[in-house]
Amino acid sequence: MTLCSPQRPGTTIAVAIAIAVAASVSGAPRAASPARDSDPGNDFVLRNVRVFDGTRVLSKAQVLVIDGRIAAVGASVKAPHGVAEIDGSGKTVMPGLIDAHAHSWGEAQSDALRFGVTAELDMLGDWNRLPELKRQRESLARTQLADLWSAGAAVTAPGGHGTQYGMKVPTLDADGDPAAFVAGRVAEGSDYIKLILEDFSAHSDTRRLPTITAAQAKIGIDAAHKAGKLGVVHVSRLQDGKAAIAAGGDGLVHMFGEPGDAAFVAAAKKNKVFVVPTLSVLATIARAGEGEKLAADARLAPWLSKEQTDSLKAGFGPGAPAPAVLADAIANVRALHAAGVDILAGTDAGNPGTTHGASMHGELELLVRAGLTPTQALAAATSVPARRFHLDDRGNIAPGQRADLFMVDGDPTRDILATRAIAQVWKNGYAVERVQPKAGTTSLPVGEALPADTLISDFDAELVANAGGLLPSTFGAGWMQTTDRMAGGASVVTVGRGAGGANGSAGALDVSGEIKPGFAFPWSGVMFFPSKVPMQLADLSSRSELVFQARGDGRRYQLMLFHGSQQMPSMQSFEAGPEWKEIRVPLKGFNGADLARVRAIAFTAGQPEGAFAFRIDRVELK
Repeated sequence: MTLCSPQRPGTTIAVAIAIAVAASVSGAPRAASPARDSDPGNDFVLRNVRVFDGTRVLSKAQVLVIDGRIAAVGASVKAPHGVAEIDGSGKTVMPGLIDAHAHSWGEAQSDALRFGVTAELDMLGDWNRLPELKRQRESLARTQLADLWSAGAAVTAPGGHGTQYGMKVPTLDADGDPAAFVAGRVAEGSDYIKLILEDFSAHSDTRRLPTITAAQAKIGIDAAHKAGKLGVVHVSRLQDGKAAIAAGGDGLVHMFGEPGDAAFVAAAKKNKVFVVPTLSVLATIARAGEGEKLAADARLAPWLSKEQTDSLKAGFGPGAPAPAVLADAIANVRALHAAGVDILAGTDAGNPGTTHGASMHGELELLVRAGLTPTQALAAATSVPARRFHLDDRGNIAPGQRADLFMVDGDPTRDILATRAIAQVWKNGYAVERVQPKAGTTSLPVGEALPADTLISDFDAELVANAGGLLPSTFGAGWMQTTDRMAGGASVVTVGRGAGGANGSAGALDVSGEIKPGFAFPWSGVMFFPSKVPMQLADLSSRSELVFQARGDGRRYQLMLFHGSQQMPSMQSFEAGPEWKEIRVPLKGFNGADLARVRAIAFTAGQPEGAFAFRIDRVELK
């Protein structure tokens, strides 16, 4: 699977290839007149509402919230004088949803909360955020953010999956000490340990990634358990799923898109492993169009920012539909669920075809398609992840639990699609202000306007780099070389002006180098920043084409357009042959790109390894 890491300015240059058990609810409240603090904003009582408490349904009940926690649930609840009363007739209230597999950065926490997702489990992210995330989720203050737990850095091999996102991450060498590596993650504050068994064979017949061994995984999982942490494992193949279970993994945080077998199901059941299938991202890999369906749902669409809509419509690049990927994954989930294996709802949000918040509603639908009843699917998104990840004060509606709730019109315990008709969300007992994004807007401001001139560079004059190493351009911050060395790779590049350009012009930009082994997703080339400040936003929405002259060694090269808060660029390719040729690239061809918020355009070589050389001239945005 493809995962995402937090976005940082200047580091998004990587090539993208990826608690308790519910308390019993009695008919009588636990406390008739609980004490209250001076803030009435997180005190209320819901009347005449259908309650899904995380495990079962009460057809008509009352829910009392005092100081941001559930005080009482039952058929007859007496509220203290002055507590606001809310009529829930015809509605269903549930615990806030818990996305058990996400990658959170930018506006993710607010986007999630707007759709009733009150907690996310980040499965690879910036470990520097861990202390602040802990402070956020321990607070009962008013907030517009979902709570977040995180694995921080994953246990992965040098150049392996998880290293490809432009940010240098710790890796476990082949002869490294997994126990010491895990101890480092625990010291950073990781809430659980994520280990990666991934050689990329599920996605390519020829390409392979370095990966940790099953033996290393076992040592790492044992070390996690010794430190009181769960050890969860990223897998994409049946063989790796079996190895992860044999190594003692607590959970698999993906389901593979190939047929499983009885031995796998039996091992998962015997070892009490849980599975987070992430069917949403498998649907993107299968090119099944599930993201587009969510973006078009009238109950969700008005609440999506433009970035979210674009992300739901995006894919992993061109390719033929692969329906067997999703069909096999659903069949595997069906078999696991029938055997009694715990299934947790998680989306892998942050990847193409997904978005934080809204994709959980799509994941619930896919789980029902995989054989869970609507109430079982809702439990997979509430009480089950709370129990398995030891989130002790949420995931259930019971006395003492945090009042993270959402209420919908209709009955999602019968029709899972009803979760999309959100009437109200509460976080820490406070009503969440669900601001409807204006049509066509995003959470980011529109980028810097471009000048009227369409020419970026003709390279006729000598190029002198500034103090920041940038080569000049007609507008924008200029050109900069870029390679996978920033993420631990070894590829090299040389960029400079050469005499004699296209159509007899005075010069062109020469880009040459070598793609070297040592990094799973190598790249090397040159990048242009259209804004005055590198990696800041520029508005290209008034332009329709990237036009340039190119010649070179006959290789196929990649054009990568970085935009908005998306970690992964939108891509197209071009061929640099032995003769100068005009290349015209429609900007709308960059799938899912937010052209009003473009950060950079890169011209790069990738696989295969070896030397490369190309020249570009008269680059324009028309």
